[in-house]
Amino acid sequence: MTYAFPPGGMPPLTEDPASNGAHFTESYAVIPASTMRDITSSLLPNWVKTRCWIIARPMTGFAETFAQYAVEIEPNGGSDKPEPDRDAEGVLFIAEGKMEIIIAGETHVVGAGGYVYCPPATRWTLRNASDEMLRFHWIRRRYVHVDGYDNPRPFVTSDAEQPVHWMPGTDKWGTTRFVSPDDLRHDMHVNIVTFKPGGQIPFAETHVMEHGLYVLQGTAKYLLNERWVDVGPGDFMWLRAFCPQACIATGDVPFRYLLYKDVNRHPSLTL
Repeated sequence: MTYAFPPGGMPPLTEDPASNGAHFTESYAVIPASTMRDITSSLLPNWVKTRCWIIARPMTGFAETFAQYAVEIEPNGGSDKPEPDRDAEGVLFIAEGKMEIIIAGETHVVGAGGYVYCPPATRWTLRNASDEMLRFHWIRRRYVHVDGYDNPRPFVTSDAEQPVHWMPGTDKWGTTRFVSPDDLRHDMHVNIVTFKPGGQIPFAETHVMEHGLYVLQGTAKYLLNERWVDVGPGDFMWLRAFCPQACIATGDVPFRYLLYKDVNRHPSLTL
């Protein structure tokens, strides 16, 4: 498996700026990998030798329930105070390199394809544990606590350790789940969705969950509202709740993306 990450750098000055397929609408956005360059990266307080691309954040007319980063750390870089919000939970998914993370007092070394869940109100630190660059995806959400349910526990796993759950009647469209769907302690799922070449979503999904999709591998035509767009490695899509979506995998390798969605909670009755 390969796991895409922003390219950085700077494209040739001869490129047409309008040709990369970026779209920003009230119901969806497409942020291509080609927009994630050196000049669009950010620095973070309490992080050393680190830069990131913040590709989603809560704001009017955009993501409402989550923030999403692509984080790049040089050797010996990292953070002893990575999460500034005590009520935030997070998922870290490693694209390249090796991460040493200490969470709830336990030390783990995680490589490409590794997955870490960081609950709210849990201390964790991390550093680049190799001589190569560490690159990972970080999804943050303000946890919605429910009386009678404990906070989720931290855990570390990997893409390779978890099976693909294929949809009924097909072996070309499936989901790698890192949290059981019936575990109501969790209010978000960050999964990997896989389409083998030729696989597709056979109807326009329209549902209450907000989505962030980061393409890890392969290519596809993706339906966003009424527009089909071509997407490939490193492209990001945001879908507002109820935005119709479908997918047709193209190319000769599996099309895979990291998927965020909010789940298992009553909708708030206030805006």
